[in-house]
Amino acid sequence: MKKSLVLGLALSLVMSLGVGCAPKAEPAPAAEPAKTEEAAPAEEAKTEEAAPAAEKIYIPVISKGFQHQFWQAVKLGAERAASDYGVEISFEGPESETQVDKQLDMLQAALAKNPQAIALAALDSKAATPYLEKAEAAGIPVVGFDSGVDSPIVKTTAATDNYAAAGLAADKMAELIGGKGKVGLIVHDQTSQTGVDRRDGFVKTLEEKYPDIEVVPVQYGEGDHAKSTEAAKAIITANPDIKGMFGANEGSIAGIINAAKELNKKEIVIIGFDSGKLLLDAIKGDLVKGAITQDPVGIGYKAVEAAYKAYKGETNPEFIDTGFKWYDKTNMDSPEIKEVLYE
Repeated sequence: MKKSLVLGLALSLVMSLGVGCAPKAEPAPAAEPAKTEEAAPAEEAKTEEAAPAAEKIYIPVISKGFQHQFWQAVKLGAERAASDYGVEISFEGPESETQVDKQLDMLQAALAKNPQAIALAALDSKAATPYLEKAEAAGIPVVGFDSGVDSPIVKTTAATDNYAAAGLAADKMAELIGGKGKVGLIVHDQTSQTGVDRRDGFVKTLEEKYPDIEVVPVQYGEGDHAKSTEAAKAIITANPDIKGMFGANEGSIAGIINAAKELNKKEIVIIGFDSGKLLLDAIKGDLVKGAITQDPVGIGYKAVEAAYKAYKGETNPEFIDTGFKWYDKTNMDSPEIKEVLYE
């Protein structure tokens, strides 16, 4: 009896100890969720704090110059694309389109900043080759614009089809002078792709299609108004029977306009390229018969867009044709033409 009582008491004691321990075990699971909930905001804050800043994409845009309004229009287009694609750009070029060395210095400085891509309008494609090779070795894609860059390293070029545009100018010249006579032209240079293509497009179209038109030796004015004026005066003075003159860019046509005014040669058929206030006023005043216009804003926009896509690994076409149009007194105020002209 006593043994049974002792055994019963022992069992009761063990059971009561088991029950007494149970409440101590329950808070642990309950405390775990509480701990997790309290830690969650701190963990989120830590994640937000550690999140990387938005990717900075820098694209230097190196043009052939700054002295003409054409380049300011290109700059405007480049800035629009930079805003649309959320990239940072710089836009620069030498004071004169003859300053090849200065442009190369700009290209070298741009490479030193390790940009994500580069847009280049080369003054001299051959001289730029060593820098393009450095860019390729560093994994920096290069796209061309306006004159472009004659190199397989360049991913694409956003530009006017300058050969075809100058060919249209030649057709208009032939029509306006009656298909025969002497014609002269002032070109900005013979090293950039634009200079070469506009010269060849004009000269070869006349040679191939209009055998009765004689092209006098080409003169180069370096895109400078004063030098182009002297070059145009030399052509007109040496060829008093000249019937037509073509200026291959804004500076070149400015020189022809100045020469025609100074020598009082209003009978010469003059055709230009690009725009600018002097040319637009000369067309309105009947001194110039018409001109070829590019889309400089579109060139700048497409250059930055193509550079951005090249950096992202997206495919660009080999050539991005930004278009050209003929304009004269009859259509220069139309919305289609007016939007691509600049003063």
